[in-house]
Amino acid sequence: MSDPIDRSDVRAEFWSHVPLSKMTKTEWEALCDGCGKCCLNKLEDEDTGEVVMTRVACKLLDDTTCHCSLYPKRHNYVPECIVLTPKTIEDNMYWLPQTCAYRLVFEGKNLFHWHPLVSGDPQSVHDAGVSVQGLTVSEANIPDDEWEDHIIEEPL
Repeated sequence: MSDPIDRSDVRAEFWSHVPLSKMTKTEWEALCDGCGKCCLNKLEDEDTGEVVMTRVACKLLDDTTCHCSLYPKRHNYVPECIVLTPKTIEDNMYWLPQTCAYRLVFEGKNLFHWHPLVSGDPQSVHDAGVSVQGLTVSEANIPDDEWEDHIIEEPL
């Protein structure tokens, strides 16, 4: 599988020694492991603040590649899509998946062996069984009041 994320122009093991705020745009984008979990709709308990994932995915998620089908133009179709940046990551940590590279680097942890930056293979995230490949249903086909029927446990 070809990798839609450009990982060619990055410093060696940059995630282990470059602060998030000092990463290049290419390095920041390369942190994405391609799991697709950030594109899953989440439910938040109003009383406890607990967030759970559902297998109900954004209508733009390609279930085969686990990438946004219209990434550069996604806000034209999904205005509420959150843009993660070094400035916004802290406010969004509560819903990021446990395996998310952005979360791991923010918390000072290492990337997993299956991350494409470590393995050198964009397929490794799928082979490790931590992506949502083949597990999702589109939000276009599931009414909001049925999302609870599609809750999944983390980590995958």
